[in-house]
Amino acid sequence: QVQLVESGGGLVQAGGSLRLSCAASGSIFSIRSMAWYRQAPGKQRELVATITSSGSANYADSVKGRFTISRDNAKNTVYLQMNSLKLEDTAVYYCNMVTRTPPDYNYLQVWGQGTLVTVSS
Repeated sequence: QVQLVESGGGLVQAGGSLRLSCAASGSIFSIRSMAWYRQAPGKQRELVATITSSGSANYADSVKGRFTISRDNAKNTVYLQMNSLKLEDTAVYYCNMVTRTPPDYNYLQVWGQGTLVTVSS
């Protein structure tokens, strides 16, 4: 069974920065893609950024130029560096990974528990 543990959320003033981390543990053969989603109060969960196993990244228009996703394959960890934070970035942030695990090695989507990011004025 694969588990994702997130860290790094908290309270920050507008214009500030935070770095989120998400580490996968368990019996992992490989991780195809890693991503960050977020869900603001009263809104649907939305995709923030994704990164492939080769390091190719994509971002939501709302965070382009401000957020950077990266991954450490040796540590099975994905990061989200968030700069120039805005009030509208306030949300619960969830990491997501598509993994392959024994014994069947099928692709499995796994979610973290979420970490709250609050941006204040």
